[in-house]
Amino acid sequence: MSPDRRPPASAQGLRRFTRPRAPRPESCELCGTAVAPDGHRHLVETDERALVCACAPCALLFDRPGAGAGRFRTVPDRYLSDPGNRWDDEAWDLLQIPVGVAFFFRNAVLDRLVALYPSPAGATESELDPATWQRVLDAGPLAALLEPDVEALLLRRTHGRTACYLVPVDICYELVGRMRLLWQGFDGGAEARAALDAFFTEVERRAVPAGRQPATAPAGEPRP
Repeated sequence: MSPDRRPPASAQGLRRFTRPRAPRPESCELCGTAVAPDGHRHLVETDERALVCACAPCALLFDRPGAGAGRFRTVPDRYLSDPGNRWDDEAWDLLQIPVGVAFFFRNAVLDRLVALYPSPAGATESELDPATWQRVLDAGPLAALLEPDVEALLLRRTHGRTACYLVPVDICYELVGRMRLLWQGFDGGAEARAALDAFFTEVERRAVPAGRQPATAPAGEPRP
């Protein structure tokens, strides 16, 4: 372009903002310290039901219930399974979940269970009476071990069998995000189903049967 055809300065400035930008580094949302994109801890902001990225020292500060007046709680790192679970089709139907995957957590502010499931729109909340969920979930040992706000009961229904795990709540939202990104068509598509299988294979690998002492990572250590 010749000098006399150069775009005006304002257009050049606008173009600068339309160019692709390098991704912003992850940082602790409490103190601003840089953290690794994978492997850092999360806190739950209990009033907002929001996940907050945290460095190891900040995660350690909120690792005990009641710390910081309960506004933040560190997401634990334990995975438990219930190998003796024998839910039948009738029990699953009582949950009234329209897909084969759902997760339940106890909201301390509302003092009740909340049920969500993945969908193309993200995490969709079920409107069923929480007392019904509680009745079904109490049939296994994991519901009594559930830490409010920071842990979830993750369920998957396949081939007439329901698997139930107690997991960190942040991995449930990770699953929701993954399904939203990959979902295609009415049933999600082959890529989404493959990702779902891989996700639950990893959960099963990490889960310890309920009743055994789970191996949990200290709050300051990242997940493998």
